[in-house]
Amino acid sequence: MKKLAIMLAPVLMLGLLRGQDTPAPAGAQSERLETAIIHVKSLDENSFDRLFRLLKVFDAKMSADNQLRTIVVYGRPNEVAQIRHAIEELDRPGSEATFGRNVEMTLTFLRCSAKAPAMPAALPADLESVAKQLRSATQYKDIALWEVLPLHLQEGKITKETLRLPRVGDSPDLHSPEPPTASISIRPDAVYRKDQTRYVRFDALNVNIKVPYYTGNSNNGQWNFSNVNLETTGDFAEGQKTVLGKLSGLDDESAIFIVFSLKVLD
Repeated sequence: MKKLAIMLAPVLMLGLLRGQDTPAPAGAQSERLETAIIHVKSLDENSFDRLFRLLKVFDAKMSADNQLRTIVVYGRPNEVAQIRHAIEELDRPGSEATFGRNVEMTLTFLRCSAKAPAMPAALPADLESVAKQLRSATQYKDIALWEVLPLHLQEGKITKETLRLPRVGDSPDLHSPEPPTASISIRPDAVYRKDQTRYVRFDALNVNIKVPYYTGNSNNGQWNFSNVNLETTGDFAEGQKTVLGKLSGLDDESAIFIVFSLKVLD
């Protein structure tokens, strides 16, 4: 997430922002906008950046400058008051802005095929509803659990992991010299609460899966690798199972779906 640097002195910035105001129509006092320049006193450089990311949950326009230790807010009076209160709560030692929140994430890899299985594989009870939705919304009828990866994340930090995926009994990679692998890179940008639900905002969430495949005949062939990649960003609610996306390209009748869930540690 890019920061907007404040290059003008606070007084001049205040004048410019006020100059952008347009007179509110009669009877529309609730739409009146105001500007506030709020100084951050306690947080260090990293914590200042985390504070500014946390404030993005508000709709008001904001700019921040780490060197000036200043946040400029432009919005409705009630929004400005809420942001000022939030900064006062977080601009102190030991606050959530000082230490990034810890997040437990579970990535579940599902290997799916369009061919109906002779005997459906049993799934954990908490994945049955996900499998039912995938069968009804896609062409894939065989939904099988491939692997489960628990991850410990920290707000504002990148976590990288490489996972060796199990070989599948009836798949082309069964006899390959190397097993399938998944490379994961995740950065939770901010944890925030909206209404009664906590959300985690990700500015980087990347999964790359490398699967071996064989070309040629049994006497004269070679192993190659197919790389399929999934990359996304966004805000995801704590406690919900979310289908992150589909990784295709392994063959015409199969795909990989990744499901994840989040828990923010208090």
